[in-house]
Amino acid sequence: MEYVLIAIGGAVGSVARFTCTRLLGQWSPDATHGTLLVNLLGSFLLGMLFELCANRHVFGVEARLPLGVGLMGGFTTYSSFSVETMLLFQRGAAFRAISHVLVMVLVCLVASAAGLSLGRTLSVEPN
Repeated sequence: MEYVLIAIGGAVGSVARFTCTRLLGQWSPDATHGTLLVNLLGSFLLGMLFELCANRHVFGVEARLPLGVGLMGGFTTYSSFSVETMLLFQRGAAFRAISHVLVMVLVCLVASAAGLSLGRTLSVEPN
């Protein structure tokens, strides 16, 4: 059953990623912006979900697979990030490629930290 729940979460996450990048594409033709957006949001949400699932009174550990592995795994995209970076290098835009890597990693780490922090705050049991 957990495979089915992961698959459903992955499908929903993939459609959400496609929707986000398509909507952002209306304002920015640069595909790297869509990838940055979904990875930023995904890093934040995965951090928050990790903490919320660790405390049974919020989601519980059984929600980690469908929400974390499925939903957030389908939503975020390391492979697009990798291909976009390599294409920038191949087009001779080495500075932009390196900037893309640095921004993606740093922004996503900060987003993860913020999500973990918010998750801890939200998962405090009420008295």
